[in-house]
Amino acid sequence: MQEINLEEVVSRVMARLLGGTDDGIPVEMSARHVHLSKKDALELFGSELTPVRELSQPGQYLCSERVRLIGPKGVMDNVAVLGPSRDESQVEISLTDARTLGIKVPIRQSGDIGGTPGIILSSATKIIGLERGVIVAGRHIHMSPEDAERLNVEDRQLVSVNMEGKRPAVFRDVLVRVHPDFRLALHIDADEANGCGCDGSTRCRILGPETEASCRLPS
Repeated sequence: MQEINLEEVVSRVMARLLGGTDDGIPVEMSARHVHLSKKDALELFGSELTPVRELSQPGQYLCSERVRLIGPKGVMDNVAVLGPSRDESQVEISLTDARTLGIKVPIRQSGDIGGTPGIILSSATKIIGLERGVIVAGRHIHMSPEDAERLNVEDRQLVSVNMEGKRPAVFRDVLVRVHPDFRLALHIDADEANGCGCDGSTRCRILGPETEASCRLPS
């Protein structure tokens, strides 16, 4: 008779109860970047955006174009531009970046830019001013409907996740975002990732739902 490894069985059961597969949910750091409207891309670069490399989420890609962020107290060069173009430009930075630039930036989910501050963007030859669109992106998990069913969560639900990095932590107010095209991954900003000592192998597991959000959600 084959001997049963009780510790391994318990570990697998707990993994399923806490969410994710045995390998957990991949964690990806979202560094500062810019999403440009077609109008702003044309004004800055004289052409539409140029795809260079696909990102982890299907349909999203890194562009060859780069911009400079210009704030009241500082600048940041060589900031990545991600495609495809959006209806309105958006700049995603960390709270540390916001202090460096001298801007008070709210924590929002992508696309929720009402009442947000603006910033100046420049390319090698052109400069434009955004009246709004600068945010610190709220932490969120991309997943497919199949992942959501397996993990027993719903679109726009708020959950807590256990970070299994070099400096373990629990993150609250993590927004679940479900779409057939999404690939399973937790997205956090550079401040959060560095605080947990995250690297390419870091995983997390869903612990449970939250009842309140610390960031405003789009209606």
